[in-house]
Amino acid sequence: MTNILTHPQERTRFLKFAVVGAIGSVVDFGVMNLTVWLSNAPLTVAGTISFICAVISNFTWNRYWTYPESRSKPLSGQLGQFALVNAAGLLIRYPILFFGEPLLDHLLETSSLQIASQYHRAISHNFTLAVAIGIVMMWNYFVNRYWTYNDVKIAQ
Repeated sequence: MTNILTHPQERTRFLKFAVVGAIGSVVDFGVMNLTVWLSNAPLTVAGTISFICAVISNFTWNRYWTYPESRSKPLSGQLGQFALVNAAGLLIRYPILFFGEPLLDHLLETSSLQIASQYHRAISHNFTLAVAIGIVMMWNYFVNRYWTYNDVKIAQ
């Protein structure tokens, strides 16, 4: 964490990683909402499909924009590492979606707020997904930075 705070190059990498994560979040939210809307799939299923789509987008952007100097590892090996880190992220994310969404949905459904109760399902899906994305982003950044992209010199 010290490198991000004290070294401009590492801070720039983190900010690029966050922008890539924001793009991945748009993919994640879009695919999740589209999957729920088209198939009425449960959030855990739609969220898993959307997560995979976001991982592919994030790997591509991170490999070629955030860490363009990361070329000592073969593409397939680096994708495998990135996928493993994100699979662990999915294990972190799944319980948040599984337990958080029904709890929030129930709270909103029984709320006295007219808007919240009318749109409780969409609000609970999206808010729960946003919380999960924020938590998993921190995990993903640090593990990917120091394992997947460890061939990129860390600013001293």
